[in-house]
This record gives sequence, structure tokens and C-alpha cells, in this order.
Amino acid sequence: MKIVFMGTPDFAVPCLKALHEAGHDIAAVFTQPDKPKNRGHKMTPPPVKVCAEELGIPVYQPLSLRRNKSDDAADAIETLKNTAPECIVVVAYGQILPKEVLDIPKYGCINVHASLLPRYRGAAPIQHCIINGEKESGVTTMYMAEGLDTGDMILVDKCVIDERMTASELHDRLSEMGASLIVKTLEEVEAGTAPRIPQTDDNTCYASMLNKEMCRIDFSKPVNEVYDLIRGMSSSPCAFTMLDGKRFKVYFAEKTDIKTDLPPGTAADDKLGVSCGGYVLRLTEVQAEGSRKMSSEEYLRGKKVPEGTVFGE
Repeated sequence: MKIVFMGTPDFAVPCLKALHEAGHDIAAVFTQPDKPKNRGHKMTPPPVKVCAEELGIPVYQPLSLRRNKSDDAADAIETLKNTAPECIVVVAYGQILPKEVLDIPKYGCINVHASLLPRYRGAAPIQHCIINGEKESGVTTMYMAEGLDTGDMILVDKCVIDERMTASELHDRLSEMGASLIVKTLEEVEAGTAPRIPQTDDNTCYASMLNKEMCRIDFSKPVNEVYDLIRGMSSSPCAFTMLDGKRFKVYFAEKTDIKTDLPPGTAADDKLGVSCGGYVLRLTEVQAEGSRKMSSEEYLRGKKVPEGTVFGE
């Protein structure tokens, strides 16, 4: 099948590779523009661009595909029309496609979404799923519509979320599942056997974009809630608290059955155990401001955090 692929981050790369290995004719890849990164602000290409160039696929990076949003939108849409794809595959592209684009391909635009739709529509389904303590997740392929993740569903693949699984681990699992699912989906679409299951608004929820304030740990909340927040924000953008007036990132923690009457956020021992919701939550993977990520043991070899130390503002 002749395809145009649209995607940007690491999550989309396995899908692009799988479609290429399956023998599809990927005529073009559309991805977000290069962006400045890290302290040096060096212009860095998105992972999908790097992969596409390695595979020898032409890459286009319009600012937007909406004519009223960008000067290069008209040229990009003209390129799409001239390419005449039978299907446009979209995986974490980062833009909402206008109807003008949705109507181009014979088989429509098909999206790989990292949740069990209609649950967790939106930009950050993986993190929100972990933060909310879900026990199950998965990927859904769907025909794209003008709404946000509201199109008819095609295929679904599910996985169990282990209690210790982080958002980064779930991300990697779902990206590989999505790669297999999109190949199977296109096989069924081309054969005319693909189901078309309308979504309902029953039991749905929205996974909004993450911001730094959402990453702040509130040790007064129940310990399970804080534990899930830490897992859900790991390893990016990462949950944090304050220690000695500086940001202190927490990549992972361990729940204990040790009860405490200490005020929330107070060090309950000298091993990074912190009072949280009436229990001791042990911070096990951390990063002090200006330092690198390390285990709690490594951190405590260089800096003591005595019992009674207060975390937070």
C-alpha cells in the first residue's frame, strides 16, 4: 500500500520501521520541525525524521497543515495531494489534521493511539493511565475524524500494567504493540475486512498535556496516589519536590507498611523515607538540582538527609 507516514517522537519510530519492513511503499514522512534542545539550544531533528532519513524516505516538516495557521500549509497539502497516498498513517504527530487532509487518501487517515479508547483521549494517555492507577492499558487503531481521538475504532491490543511499571516502561511496551497492530490493521483495511466500531462518550476521559505544576509531589495525599504520580511522571517530565530550597526530582519510590504520625513531607529516617499519607514512602531513584540521576544509596553517600528534614516548599 502507498502510505504517507506522520509522526514525531520516539513512540512513532517502531511503527515507521514495521511498515517499512512489511513492504509498504512509504512515499513520504511528515514530522514536526527541528527544535532547539538542551543548554546549547542546538537544533535537533525529531526521532521520526532521523529514522526516515536512515530509510531513505523523503521528509517534510511543515509548521502546520492548517492554511490559517502557517504559510507553508498550502505547499504541504499540495505535496500530499500530488503524492496521492492510499492511506495516511498518523502516530503521535502532534498536529490535528484538517478535513482537507483527512479526505485525501482512498482508505482514509488511520491513527495509532496509546490507550484503550474511548478512555484517555488526548495528548498524554500513557502518563495519565499510570497516574490514575489503572491496571490495564493498550493501543487502539482508528479512522481519524475531525474531533480529537473520536474516530471509529478498528483494532485493539491490551496489556496489563504491573504495579511497579513506570510511564517510560509502558511507553516502550505500547510503542512495540502499536507497530504490530498498525501492520495488522492495514492488512485488514486493504482486504476489506477491517471492522469499524463507533466510539461512544460513555466511560471516556481526557488525558490533557502535562505541565510542570502537575509534577509537584504533595506528600499530604494518600501514599498510593503519590506513588502512582511518581511512576506516571517517570522518567519524563519527572515528579519533583523541594529539598533545601532546590528542586529534587524523584524517578521512583517504594511503598512501605510503616506507619508514621510525622507531618507530611518530613523525613522519617535517614534513608530518604518520607512521611506520606500516614505511611513512609521511600524515595529510591532521585536527582538533585545540578546533579545526575542516581539511587538513594548513591545520593546519601554524598549528602546526608537526617530524620526530620522537611521536603517541599
